[in-house]
Amino acid sequence: MKQGDLVTRKSYGGDIVFKIQEIRQQQAVLRGVELRLLADAPLPDLEPMPQLDPFQYLGLIRPKWLDAMRRTNASQSQASPNAADSSTAPGAAPKSRPTYFDVPGKVLHLDGDPVYLRKCMVLYGELRVPAEGFYVTEAHMADALYRLLPQIQPDIVVVTGHDGLLKHRSRGDITSLSSYKNSHNFVNAVHAARQYEKNRDALTIIAGACQSHFEALLQAGANYASSPARVLIHALDPLCIAAKVAFTPIRDTVNIVDVIGLTHSGLEGLGGIESRGSYRRGVPKIQHANQT
Repeated sequence: MKQGDLVTRKSYGGDIVFKIQEIRQQQAVLRGVELRLLADAPLPDLEPMPQLDPFQYLGLIRPKWLDAMRRTNASQSQASPNAADSSTAPGAAPKSRPTYFDVPGKVLHLDGDPVYLRKCMVLYGELRVPAEGFYVTEAHMADALYRLLPQIQPDIVVVTGHDGLLKHRSRGDITSLSSYKNSHNFVNAVHAARQYEKNRDALTIIAGACQSHFEALLQAGANYASSPARVLIHALDPLCIAAKVAFTPIRDTVNIVDVIGLTHSGLEGLGGIESRGSYRRGVPKIQHANQT
């Protein structure tokens, strides 16, 4: 076996497909291909996966919700906000409607995993969501937000990466932040974002990763967080929430159940509070003539 091979773990019944990130003596550092999970395992515990199509497991397969959300975003930007022009006098010829331009919410995405970050940035582009992404280790996310928030001025912040319940946590307690690998770092990042903007409708925060301390993240000020049932979440689940918020009109609240229903993890993996969208329309749309 070598770096880059696709494998599963025999001791876990082959439930998750990993890519070997690094080999250290007889131990392999593994990265979940679709799930936000870092793990290690002895080489004899690994089962190679040569029969699988590698393109399917390198992030090239599209999530089920992508096409539906792309169509929704396109129809959102094409729809007129008013069915009729109320300023038209009775009996008069209706005025031609102006052409609107759309301004979806802007996303600042901090990710503790550079591979997942690249996947997310590609899909933000496909969904026409304006986004800036940065690879930042979880421990440095709070400091990064102090610097980036005034510079980028986003409508939506995503802080994600890797997390998990520690195997050797004291007394098996899942209510303490010390029982988690990175939940305390995500909490610090949420605190930093809320110091910048306290209004949860002015700045939507999506925080957490696999098995994160859901309650602590919401108490810190997140609008959406993982993981209510302490389960593993899909690498693209935070992006799914962010894209939905970006294209929900500011006069509307995001339907929490509907948007979380789009994710791979569902309500076991993600939850949140009622929040407004970030999508705005503007007028007029300027049509520039082609320059010759």
